Amino acid sequence: MVNKIISLAKLLRPKQWIKNLAVFAAITFAGELFDPLSFQKVFLAFIAFCALSSATYIINDAFDIKKDRLHPFKRFRPLASSAIPVSMALVIAILLIASSMTIALFVNPGFLFLAIIYMTVQLLYSLFLKSIAIVDILAIASGYILRVYGGEFAAGSHISVWLLLTVISVSLFLAIGKRRSELTLLSSNKEVNIAAVRKTLSHYSERLLDVYASIFATSTFISYSLFTFLENPKGFKLGISVLFPEYLPTFLERKWLMLTIAPVVYGLMRYLQDIYENKEGESPDRVLLSDKPLLITVITWVLLVIGIIYFIGS
Repeated sequence: MVNKIISLAKLLRPKQWIKNLAVFAAITFAGELFDPLSFQKVFLAFIAFCALSSATYIINDAFDIKKDRLHPFKRFRPLASSAIPVSMALVIAILLIASSMTIALFVNPGFLFLAIIYMTVQLLYSLFLKSIAIVDILAIASGYILRVYGGEFAAGSHISVWLLLTVISVSLFLAIGKRRSELTLLSSNKEVNIAAVRKTLSHYSERLLDVYASIFATSTFISYSLFTFLENPKGFKLGISVLFPEYLPTFLERKWLMLTIAPVVYGLMRYLQDIYENKEGESPDRVLLSDKPLLITVITWVLLVIGIIYFIGS
């Protein structure tokens, strides 16, 4: 019984729910994080995405059973190892989808529409998009982007163009890092046929993925830097005149978000180190939770963003 519960937990992959925290991005930068109504709607959106993402993992595992059994690590997944019957897993997936769509409808019709788009993209990915080079990376990245838009649709907030470009860039960066780590892992195992496990990996070279990673790490830095420079923080706006002299340049008063560039740069460099030196990155959530310096950096960035937007203001 205990083993069955553990297998069910592995099937749902709750550790990966951390990705769904992206739905809070819109209300955080819009200064509405502590607004009860907005927070309630986005929290429901978070729950809906947790159910949806677990359902998509189950469906994807069901499609990939044969390939996962050839993978050095994925062969231990509940479906690949036959710890849980496929029929039972699909019933759970259907229940999760039905529950998430009900919650999405309760949030608002716009969020329901976006949830349907997310589910459609994930199903298409499981069916054939993951077999098309480059398109598979775009499909993975779209999952992160749709989560951010999900929070915007749920609360009716608005994210700036530069923040959107940042989200797109970091989403592609994470997706490429995932493929790069998969390729490194499988290439190091001489007994594994890369094309049999993941067809698209046979169309990528490590050098090509390195170039892709460099492009989107750079674009993440540039777009986020411009976002912090151009964004006018909206929050409680206690003002810094209480703490600093009146002669402090207005420029500095308006650009406190630029302080958050430092942890972002370190985070990008640390994540690249995890990919290239530690041979990780296949699962961004696992990297985040296992790499303490990276986790501390992310927490520091979150605290800085909240502190600047809600307590320093502009």
